[in-house]
Amino acid sequence: MEKPRQARRHFLRALILAGVALPLWRYLTPRPAMVESVLRVAWEKIPAEGALVFRQSRVAVMRSGDDVYALSLVCTHLGCIVSVSPTELSCPCHGSSFSLAGAVLRGPATRNLDRLEVRREGDDVVVFS
Repeated sequence: MEKPRQARRHFLRALILAGVALPLWRYLTPRPAMVESVLRVAWEKIPAEGALVFRQSRVAVMRSGDDVYALSLVCTHLGCIVSVSPTELSCPCHGSSFSLAGAVLRGPATRNLDRLEVRREGDDVVVFS
């Protein structure tokens, strides 16, 4: 039979190991990404060959025929909110401009605007972050 002092040491070692290993395991294992719906808009409200701009949500929902996509209105340069015009999206802070598809036309931004996930649910279009 094991001495009580050694049993206590084994128990304490196991407790310390668990205290270190569990937080490390939680940190190293990936968590599923939480996808939230940003907004919901009726399909017929999106103008054909046009856009709806939701400044509060920082999203523009664009439609070209039956193709619908959503762009984040946060400039990829320093995070300003871009302005939407019929021909382009432009950053009022530093002068970057983007095409209506979100591609960089003029810097200092070097990365396109982020496209958000869009799903059609019945007569609505739902935009997810």
